[in-house]
Amino acid sequence: MTFTRDDYINTASPINHELLIIFSVESNLTIFDIGSCEGEDSIKYSRIFPNSKIFAVEALPSNLPLLKTNLDKHSIKNVEILPFALSDKIGISSFYVSSGQVKDKKEAQDWDYGNKSSSLLPPEKHLEIAPWLKFKDVINVETRTLKDVCIEKNISCIDFVHMDVQGAEIKVLNGAERFIKNIKVIWLEVEAIELYKNQPLKNEVEKFMYEHKFIKIKDTVNDISGDQLYVNLDHFSNKIPLIYLIIKFYLQNTNKKILCLIHQLARKMKRLVYFGWRKH
Repeated sequence: MTFTRDDYINTASPINHELLIIFSVESNLTIFDIGSCEGEDSIKYSRIFPNSKIFAVEALPSNLPLLKTNLDKHSIKNVEILPFALSDKIGISSFYVSSGQVKDKKEAQDWDYGNKSSSLLPPEKHLEIAPWLKFKDVINVETRTLKDVCIEKNISCIDFVHMDVQGAEIKVLNGAERFIKNIKVIWLEVEAIELYKNQPLKNEVEKFMYEHKFIKIKDTVNDISGDQLYVNLDHFSNKIPLIYLIIKFYLQNTNKKILCLIHQLARKMKRLVYFGWRKH
């Protein structure tokens, strides 16, 4: 079965439930989709929050016409494209361009598996884990900082940041400088292993977020990578919905740990019973 872009766009966001608890659908939110690629997530957020202003940040020049085409196709009017990379400094940086196709996977004409892993960082273990993925080209791209963009756009507060920048997430947040305290909610990709050279891994990302007063309320990171959702409670006068999400998240984690311990004990008991039986 062929997977298409419309399939992805029409699938609910993995944080749809949390976002609808945190924000009202009628809210006039300021949203940054950083590493927007071809705009699929910007379209999703535009549908969820039609009164929002969304900034789709995309550095790869070949993705920009695709991004615009997709926004036009879905009649999205509240998204502004920012054609550069966000980082920790203003200037020009090397950008490692990904390409390729998953072996034996039928590709739809409008879906590119290979263009979603480009990064400001050179690849490392990505080359082992996904050998079909190639990084043949290195180009120069303009880099701006989140602080710089917010000053230019007269943005005093960002309600929600969706960030998928392939290992450069902390670079982007460092570029916010003290403006990071004006961000309410962040959903970012996190790696457990070094897919890109010298990228911060899960423990480092969590430490950074906690140091900046963000509390984790969702975590999908596996042995390789995933995403984490963070909130800054200081921005919410009604903290009850957020406390509910925090308690729910930690209870789920506790239950998982208890189940893991039970499974470990069960395996040990089976071995004890088996070897005890063999001795008789």
